[in-house]
Amino acid sequence: MPKHRHTPWTQHPRFSQFFYPLIVAIAVLLLWQGWVTYFHIPVFLVPSPEVMVESLVHNFSRLLHALLFTLKITLISFLLSIIIGSLVAFVLVQNRFIETALFPYIVFLQVTPIVAIAPLIIIWVKDATLSLVICSTLMSVFPIISNTTQGLRSVSPGLLSYFTLNHASRLQILLRLRIPSALPYFFGALRISSGLSLIGAVVAEFVAGTGGNNTGLAYQILQAGYQLDIPLMFAALLLISLTGIMLFAVMSWISRRALSAWHESESTTAR
Repeated sequence: MPKHRHTPWTQHPRFSQFFYPLIVAIAVLLLWQGWVTYFHIPVFLVPSPEVMVESLVHNFSRLLHALLFTLKITLISFLLSIIIGSLVAFVLVQNRFIETALFPYIVFLQVTPIVAIAPLIIIWVKDATLSLVICSTLMSVFPIISNTTQGLRSVSPGLLSYFTLNHASRLQILLRLRIPSALPYFFGALRISSGLSLIGAVVAEFVAGTGGNNTGLAYQILQAGYQLDIPLMFAALLLISLTGIMLFAVMSWISRRALSAWHESESTTAR
């Protein structure tokens, strides 16, 4: 009987996805630390990774509270983007006239800089948290609308003709053909929109500049800039970056779990 050869864990695709980026990160940190130390760069210009970590540990309680607030705004706006974007995509795909009439205005919202309309939203909406959620949602909803609409449109003509010949209703075509065809596009949009939700939350708080107990990482960066506490600023930026990476990784994991069993885009045999 033929023996099954086990692939070494070092050759597993998941290992390379984590190992090589980790090596690059370690190399960058070592070069950063060496550059700052060798050239005696002042802390108020560029802090070393060691000083940044020390600031993170020293201000951990304050930064954690700010991170949780920013994450709350991000997750709420991301959830709203999914709901609103999916509903709008379903409406657009039902009728070409509706899509032609409304899509330019959706694009208009996307291309309008959030920093230009955020002050108006903050003035119109009295609640600070709600205004931040609205700004973040406006920034992150477009990829879901665009990608989901394209996915719902990207059905096989042969399969669509087969459904039509079998007298399938519009609802049956939507549930059994269009939605499965749109799932890869939808999950791709989630990866993009999750990061945009975080960016929108941070940018909106920069514009708002609100203080008090309910403040996020953007406010900590502003305060650190006013006080020339550059290590604290870098520590807050590190938390924002790690949060964005975490959101992208979670969305990628969900996409693999949902699609790997049946779609070639996440199939391990196709890699």
